[in-house]
Amino acid sequence: MNVEHAREYQKRIPFIQHLRIRTDELGKGTARLSVPVEANLMNSMGNVHGGVIMSLLDVALCTAARTLHPESIGVITINMNTSFIGAGTGKTLFADARVLKDGRSMSFVEGEAKSEDGTLVAKAVATVRVMHKEKR
Repeated sequence: MNVEHAREYQKRIPFIQHLRIRTDELGKGTARLSVPVEANLMNSMGNVHGGVIMSLLDVALCTAARTLHPESIGVITINMNTSFIGAGTGKTLFADARVLKDGRSMSFVEGEAKSEDGTLVAKAVATVRVMHKEKR
């Protein structure tokens, strides 16, 4: 799966478009995504809202798994555990994700969200399900 293919696929997901999440880099079992930090994504303390951080991580984790299954019709999160470590600040928030173990229908993935200065904001570990076309 190349970056343009991922971006085209993600255009069919209105929530990703709403947040303006962008796929920056893809590798075999890896993904780097970003989201521009805008005023409407902030919490009452002036930092990126935790829901935005979790959404960015969720999309990054699923995208990393999808690189190993380009024939799939999608990847959905079964379980995600997120630990918040610092505040999301700056103009852009980044998420780097990688597959830890991959199977035909399940992948175990992890990732980190960081501010543009490299400060760690959150870590996540997830189990995702690879959705295959039904055989007829």
